[in-house]
Amino acid sequence: VQLQASGGGLAQAGGSLRLSCAASGVVSVMNFMSWFRQAPGKRRELVAGTSYGGDIRYDDSVKGRFTISRDSAKNMVYLQMNSLSAEDTAVYYCAGDSNPGIGRVPVRSDAYAYWGRGTLVTVSS
Repeated sequence: VQLQASGGGLAQAGGSLRLSCAASGVVSVMNFMSWFRQAPGKRRELVAGTSYGGDIRYDDSVKGRFTISRDSAKNMVYLQMNSLSAEDTAVYYCAGDSNPGIGRVPVRSDAYAYWGRGTLVTVSS
């Protein structure tokens, strides 16, 4: 299984970016597809995640500004990021897991078996 993220780049504060992630080599539907981010000197944290069953979870810092969506038929997940601020600057990682036994979107990064390489998002203030 490979995850390929795209859409990162440079944005001004208050601007928008849209990230996309495509999962390939998946035998069945990916249950959890999420976005994490890691800023310099900080731990990797969940930004937003979605399950095949419809559960959605957001970090409090992005609620009302970011929207996660997915196309399960294509095993793709998207992250629309609006009202960006300098605090959103980080490397964003797409993560996925096929585990069918967990209901809610996992917050811990070690719950995800598959990871993309990451895409850098830089927000200038």
